[in-house]
Amino acid sequence: MSNILIIKHGSLGDIAQASGAIQDIFENHKEDQVYFLTTKPFFELFKKNPFIYDVILDKRKSRLNLIYLYSLMRKLKKLNIKRVYDLQNSSRTKFYKNILFKNSNLDKWSSSETTLPKDVSKEEFDKNPVLDRFDHQLKISGLETNHTMKPDFSWSCVNIDKVKAEYNLEKYILIFPFCSPHLAHKKWPYYNELIDLINNKYNNKIKIVVAPGPMEINDAKEINATCILNNENALDISQLSSLIKDSSYVIANDTGPAHMAAHLNSKGITLFGHHTSAKKVSIERENFKPIQVEDLNKLSANKVFEKISQNIDL
Repeated sequence: MSNILIIKHGSLGDIAQASGAIQDIFENHKEDQVYFLTTKPFFELFKKNPFIYDVILDKRKSRLNLIYLYSLMRKLKKLNIKRVYDLQNSSRTKFYKNILFKNSNLDKWSSSETTLPKDVSKEEFDKNPVLDRFDHQLKISGLETNHTMKPDFSWSCVNIDKVKAEYNLEKYILIFPFCSPHLAHKKWPYYNELIDLINNKYNNKIKIVVAPGPMEINDAKEINATCILNNENALDISQLSSLIKDSSYVIANDTGPAHMAAHLNSKGITLFGHHTSAKKVSIERENFKPIQVEDLNKLSANKVFEKISQNIDL
């Protein structure tokens, strides 16, 4: 038995996308123990992952913090790692590679750089869809990939019967109208208008809810929807996963919860402007579809309503 390390820091959406690749790595290393290096927001979450033996916290402190860097590298070296699968593929993880396994090839360190196609720059390779890049990396590393292209994030779910009972949730549409403050260009401005259209058509027979993050609770007061909290706090990732999975429909900006919905096999749509394409971020699934426009401010509530009204089941 050997020790394998997967590295994935990322954002919430990145974590959901990587679920299939993590499962494939596990299934190709069933005789080994798979460790997972991640950041604080996902540390407790990945303790639930059935494909991970143990989780290691990376506080991602400055590279000039030599005491922290020495401590983390010492912990990793003690594991006597047989192989690393770098699913983050960042300058930081490349820095770790140069410390842990300098000059090693893909037999020791699998990354987008060590598996890069011939005559293709990393800059050009990174234009490919996210899941395509994972799939290429793992296949070139000698792994059979059965799940990478179809991630299943349902491992993250927990029982939320208590939350659902508190808010009397049976059939509900879940909306995610928020985004990070520095990504305001991803935000669609007409959610309240869309909510009015939905309520008018369905005579309030289906509840419309919003599940804000910790920094979005005040903003949720501006949305005409039931705000779902747990003891006045935002739901944690596992609770949010379950809320998404049990919903009748999800409507979201291009955010982490939208990627969760896509890989929880939820029915819904996500709204994209010019900032990127749905294809590049691998968000389109059988039940979860994008609406892509050049300018989100010009996408009317009526247009979105027309798109979703045939797909909402009562």
